[in-house]
Amino acid sequence: MLKQDPPLNNEQPEEAQKRPRKSFKFVGRTALAVVALPTLIFAGLGVKSGIDAAAYQTPLIPDLTISANHRYFVDAASDPFFWMADTAWSMPISLTRDEVVEYLDKRVAQGFTVIQTVAIFNQAGGPGPNRYGDWPYGPSGLSEPVVTDGADPSDPQQYDYWDHLDFIISEANARGLRVALVPVWADRQVGTLLTKSNAEGFGAFIGARFHDRRVIWVLGGDHAADGEQQIWRNLARGIAIGATREENYNIFLMTYHPYADHSSSQYFGDDRWLSFDMLQGGHCLRYDKRRALIAATYNSSPTRPFLDGEPIYAAVPYCWDNPPDGYSTPIDVRRDAYWSVFAGAAGHTYGNHTVWQFLGATDHPALMGAVGDWRSAMDDESAWQMQFLVKLMESHPWWKGVPNNDIITDQPRDGVAQLQAIVASDKSYAMVYSPDGEPFDVDIASSIGPSTRMSWYDPRTGESIDLGMVGAASQEYKPPTAEDWVLVADAATAQPPS
Repeated sequence: MLKQDPPLNNEQPEEAQKRPRKSFKFVGRTALAVVALPTLIFAGLGVKSGIDAAAYQTPLIPDLTISANHRYFVDAASDPFFWMADTAWSMPISLTRDEVVEYLDKRVAQGFTVIQTVAIFNQAGGPGPNRYGDWPYGPSGLSEPVVTDGADPSDPQQYDYWDHLDFIISEANARGLRVALVPVWADRQVGTLLTKSNAEGFGAFIGARFHDRRVIWVLGGDHAADGEQQIWRNLARGIAIGATREENYNIFLMTYHPYADHSSSQYFGDDRWLSFDMLQGGHCLRYDKRRALIAATYNSSPTRPFLDGEPIYAAVPYCWDNPPDGYSTPIDVRRDAYWSVFAGAAGHTYGNHTVWQFLGATDHPALMGAVGDWRSAMDDESAWQMQFLVKLMESHPWWKGVPNNDIITDQPRDGVAQLQAIVASDKSYAMVYSPDGEPFDVDIASSIGPSTRMSWYDPRTGESIDLGMVGAASQEYKPPTAEDWVLVADAATAQPPS
């Protein structure tokens, strides 16, 4: 995500090292094969983490699973779950408890369903200390998570780094939000802080800690995994054992957050821990490259749900230019979202360049040309507009949608002008995202039926303009304004979107 950040520093201030703590040490994978890992977890960590053996006696029920066709997520009630996430990468180190609540309440009001954050982040002032002066680990690194007795937030001797992460996840879950948690941000930390020898032990620690929360595990962090796959496999195995007391990857979802212009399927295509694919579209206007990446991920084998876990941020300097050659705009954000979802993604991730680093919450300097403050940035219009994508999709059986640009009958477009169509497998609806207000020809009759209700949907406001019934085969449609619009076709038997 970032090309510059402070160097990794495992040294803690002297006062932090004097703080009373319990530091639980883990052994490497070879030693773990000798001792019973569940014994290590529960004897060494159970009291602090609120975990005991009884907590595992009742079978764990998956919070989210994968659909039968491997294209989308399903919740515990067997209902399709649409992913709409925000990137709050530095929240555990940047925000106080009150600020966490303020942030979560805002994102709930804006219709988000997932929050992506990082347990140990080495940017925006990380990896420590957090706002309460706490570090996540001791001088020995990840083999020594710093865990104190008690968790009373009014007692600084009790409330530690992991208690604060507990609070963040609990508050998010209480508001109906899932947390997509990156255990250790990979960029500049994998191979140094996170290694083959400590990955499984640390995974067991964090997996056990959050085994009963609505957590989705996101390994990696803006990093190519070439040559380091075994580190991530060790971490995945540790999380599974910590969370389920066995190497069971069916209780939770897990993916990998890659470097820009890459997908997790490129590194871990057949790994059984990889529940769904995550790609990073990145922060440059490489329209055709992003389109090819999305198509390749959709068509990769084995079939898995996928989504763009880091598209262009709101208010980011294009391609990280410094000084910036302009900043991204709301239409840039909307284009990435609609292009991806209409091309078969199981949801989307939003991000704001000022918010992910919570600029202004601390005295840490702005990174990579960020401007403003995080509170104001949360009200960026594109953040409010993401709910209109959710509204549009959830007003239809969106999980039946299949990308199909064959219904677009005029000259194909590329670059910023690309059109993207999605058609329901049961012919109940079709939609075409038009990014530039230019007219285009679509054959609705062949994809939906000879009698179809047509409308324009405004991605900026969530409002629709009814066009009545249209029965012609191929017909030209001109968007109402020179902006982005969605042409919506609903079968005559379907109810119009509310």
